[in-house]
Amino acid sequence: MQNGNKKELATLAGGCFWCLEAVYDELKGVEDVVSGYAGGKVKNPTYKQVCAGTTGHAEVVQLTFNPAVVSFEELLQVFFTIHDPTTLNRQGHDVGTQYRSAIFYHSDEQRVIAERVIAEQNSSKIWDAPIVTEVVPISEYYPAEDYHQEYYANNSQQPYCRAVVAPKVAKFRKYYLDKLKK
Repeated sequence: MQNGNKKELATLAGGCFWCLEAVYDELKGVEDVVSGYAGGKVKNPTYKQVCAGTTGHAEVVQLTFNPAVVSFEELLQVFFTIHDPTTLNRQGHDVGTQYRSAIFYHSDEQRVIAERVIAEQNSSKIWDAPIVTEVVPISEYYPAEDYHQEYYANNSQQPYCRAVVAPKVAKFRKYYLDKLKK
């Protein structure tokens, strides 16, 4: 799958989609990042419905990436650096199933890689508790409303962005300086 022209999709949930989008927007090889919803039972959910916690959807980002530049495994290494995968249905003050940690795989190869990376993370004792990240097949994905797209880029001075998103972006930049887009 290392064809230089082939694009792949990855769909990840790690709490607030604004955080993930802000980080992956800066990663070399990631060509598009779209905030959205996946893993639920309601068709075309709204942000208000997802936030109510009744749709079953998680806030996700769907990444279009070039595997010749960045591998799915590298995407997951970043993923496990920028959120806490050991807290069930929460990230910080964001609580509910919509903030769960999940990898929605698009192929059996992605499933195998995700399971291996999780096993490696658990066995290395990087975290004080076991990883609770779901590894489930992608079914439906729905893009979030337009005002959620590029949220951090357009609202970096907003209090939530300053308190929650900015530290994750800073952590990513610190650990992955060589992988930043120019």
